[in-house]
Amino acid sequence: MAPRKNAKGGGGNSSGSGSGSGSGSGSPSTGSSGSSSSPGARREAKHGGHKNGRRGGISGGSFFTWFMVIALLGVWTSVAVVWFDLIDYEEVLGKLGVYDADGDGDFDVDDAKVLLGLKERSTSERTFPREEDEAETQAELEERAPEGTEVQDVEDEVKEQIQSLLQESVHTDHEIEDSYHMEETDHSEAGTEAGTPQQDPEEVRHQDYDEPVYEPSENEGIEVSDNAIDDSSIISEEINVASVEEQQDTPPVKKKKPKLLNKFDKTIKAELDAGEKLRKRGKIEEAVTAFEELVRKYPQSPRARYGKAQCEDDLAEKRRSNEVLRRAIETYQEAANLPDAPSDLVKLSLKRRSERQQFLGHMRGSLLTLQRLVQLFPSDTTLKNDLGVGYLLMGDNDSARKVYEEVLNVTPNDGFAKVHYGFILKAQNKIAESIPYLKEGIESGAPGTDDGRFYFHLGDAMQRVGNKEAYKWYELGHKRGHFASVWQRSLYNVNGLKAQPWWTPRETGYTELVKSLERNWKLIRDEGLMVMDKAKGLFLPEDENLREKGDWSQFTLWQQGRKNENACKGAPKTCTLLEKFSETTGCRRGQIKYSIMHPGTHVWPHTGPTNCRLRMHLGLVIPKEGCKIRCANETRTWEEGKVLIFDDSFEHEVWQDASSFRLIFIVDVWHPELTPQQRRSLPAI
Repeated sequence: MAPRKNAKGGGGNSSGSGSGSGSGSGSPSTGSSGSSSSPGARREAKHGGHKNGRRGGISGGSFFTWFMVIALLGVWTSVAVVWFDLIDYEEVLGKLGVYDADGDGDFDVDDAKVLLGLKERSTSERTFPREEDEAETQAELEERAPEGTEVQDVEDEVKEQIQSLLQESVHTDHEIEDSYHMEETDHSEAGTEAGTPQQDPEEVRHQDYDEPVYEPSENEGIEVSDNAIDDSSIISEEINVASVEEQQDTPPVKKKKPKLLNKFDKTIKAELDAGEKLRKRGKIEEAVTAFEELVRKYPQSPRARYGKAQCEDDLAEKRRSNEVLRRAIETYQEAANLPDAPSDLVKLSLKRRSERQQFLGHMRGSLLTLQRLVQLFPSDTTLKNDLGVGYLLMGDNDSARKVYEEVLNVTPNDGFAKVHYGFILKAQNKIAESIPYLKEGIESGAPGTDDGRFYFHLGDAMQRVGNKEAYKWYELGHKRGHFASVWQRSLYNVNGLKAQPWWTPRETGYTELVKSLERNWKLIRDEGLMVMDKAKGLFLPEDENLREKGDWSQFTLWQQGRKNENACKGAPKTCTLLEKFSETTGCRRGQIKYSIMHPGTHVWPHTGPTNCRLRMHLGLVIPKEGCKIRCANETRTWEEGKVLIFDDSFEHEVWQDASSFRLIFIVDVWHPELTPQQRRSLPAI
């Protein structure tokens, strides 16, 4: 019977080629299985040994034994590393955090995929830290660096504008209110009532956490039908302004590393870092508790107090709580007031305090904080620029002008100071003088200069001096996303509304209102004429500097959705007629008023402030010739008893060259595509 081969790989009864202790070629076998005749031979065959006595490799049992030994060594090594704190994992992970590409605060597989191009970076995720976070990261790196080495300076994060008062989104965030109070007026053919009292600076429109407001950003795009400008309106000269992409490609200016730790804080750095790590990981409540405990233990620690303020700031944002935010504002002040507080910490604390005060609408308090900052750091022109904005928000243009003159005397090429100085000059009707400052400021590409208001006022100033280059700047503003189109240049917009210069009653959906106005036009006219005859003082002159020349006045019945009871006593039937049409009486971004314009009047080309309304003109007393209105690139005339409807966010211009006065009735209505919720929540203009 043929011998059976060994299952583990050794030969059965085959002959060997060398000498050894194993069975030889002539060894007898016992039994029918063909196995070796000795126990040693059986063991060797079982474990795959050769008949010459050598091992052919690690046997199965030995491999398992060594695997278990290595595994146990690995486990105990890991335990030892953790138990004896041989590696600072937080430091390692902190360094890898530099490569955090998906905004979750650490470096993981998703980040690697983004960096390798296998996954797109989410545009909605936060990719840049706040200024305070960046400063703290620099401070941590500085403390970890060996003595005598310098930590790489971090890049200066571009600060768009000091007005981060209001956040940007359609339903939960808020419009950036940079109009510096003076720009809250209504730039339209019949602007705000000239006699309307000026708003108290402490009540300038702002956003807090208690009243959710629907207020879009002025930078939101709008899908529009962009009518082309006539070639004759555009000159061929190129505008020398770096594109946004080019500005981003420019190497950022390095800034000095802020130092946030004094000598004492360095001794408790581990405790400070532990609290800060909680904050950066989004564990805000735990971070607040940690820093409150640190402040209790070390009341003299500026860094602990500053960390507490940051946590309260974050908690206010999370809970949308004004009360918590006020606490943070106070804590920032406490941190800056502590003895031995590092100057960088003082600066960051007070700057953030000022910004959060502005967010709550505490303009006077913010101004005092900015004044203190400038006193503490008189050579910092950035702080002076912020102080100038603070004065503008208070409506104190003269003080703001002095601040920017001081800045420009020291740094003549400061783009931020230039655009704001030009802005002030134009508001003071120094049109020609304002142009070079606005133009050079925008061309500088400095942070805070790429703002729709500056393109708006530069183009407007150029139009008034007859410079056709204005439309090139409007075009650039449109390309930069500040204007919906060259023609439609309103700054306070809702995204996606239908946009066209002229409308028909059917397109608006307000046909009943139009029919009522046209049926009752004589009644409306007669009450207007009676007001003119009996109390001419009720017609107040236009005071928004929209006229090149002439005489233009208005008599307002409704303003920002509020009825003027005294005015309606002069036109009671007209007011009663309008009460049933909430699309106009409830339009908080418009007015209802009579407008009278006398011969020899010309109104500059201009645009209204928002795309959220349409404007109806009912002709009451219209001379046969000489009166016309242009909206975008189409000119029309009024007819007595007929309604014209246009979107005054588009550029429009008026001429009155007749031999007698022109009287019309202006009725603003909500844009028909606004939802009921939007109509209720949009802030008044």
